[in-house]
Amino acid sequence: MIRRILVGLGGTPFTKVSTHCATELARLHQAQTTGVTVVDISKLGKVGPVPAGAGFYAQRMRERQSQVTREGIEAAVDAFKEQCGNQKVVCRRIEYEQKDPFTAMIAEARYNDLTIFGLRSIFDYGFTSDPDKAIVKLISQGVRPILAVAETYRPVKKALVAYSGSMESAKAIRHFLHLKPWPDVSLHLVNFRERAEPEPHLLKDAADFCMAHGFEVHTDQIDGQARRDLLPFAQKIDADLIVMG
Repeated sequence: MIRRILVGLGGTPFTKVSTHCATELARLHQAQTTGVTVVDISKLGKVGPVPAGAGFYAQRMRERQSQVTREGIEAAVDAFKEQCGNQKVVCRRIEYEQKDPFTAMIAEARYNDLTIFGLRSIFDYGFTSDPDKAIVKLISQGVRPILAVAETYRPVKKALVAYSGSMESAKAIRHFLHLKPWPDVSLHLVNFRERAEPEPHLLKDAADFCMAHGFEVHTDQIDGQARRDLLPFAQKIDADLIVMG
């Protein structure tokens, strides 16, 4: 059940997709939304080493960087409000954050059922050079489930579920089934077998569980490594979403 959705608002194309997905899901589930901007003002002023005599130009760069960021954020907020109005979705509030982005997102996510953002949307202002570590840090602090969106929108009709048999991957399946964000989505369960012997009942049991929740399910067990082969397989079957723990 989804009743509250948290949306990260930045000044990049990813934010448009986050807004689209959030308002679409909110309308479907009659949920409320909260938009949060994450801009660390102190880091906007960092332009790198400044040569002697170049202080004036460095200050102009700082002012320009700050202006562009603020304009991008305001445009994202306006678009979010407009989309909520068009979809007749309740926007609880817009939270303007001016502190550490991780702290802000962790605090705001406590009372929301789903957090949506594009990795290069709220972390596009020099906060981190490694978006992969950013999402791991958020998840390790309990921000879950997270829907990380791509730069272009696509309707979610097929979800690829990566299932290793571990408790974490089983929890990911269970949470997805209980949350049921897209009720009509078809599921494709995949297990990557590296060196272990085949487990014939592993996918069957997981598929039976999904079908008990009313989902159409396909399964595949593949020789390979999830880290290396998951994304190519998702592209091969034309999956719209990857579900993983």
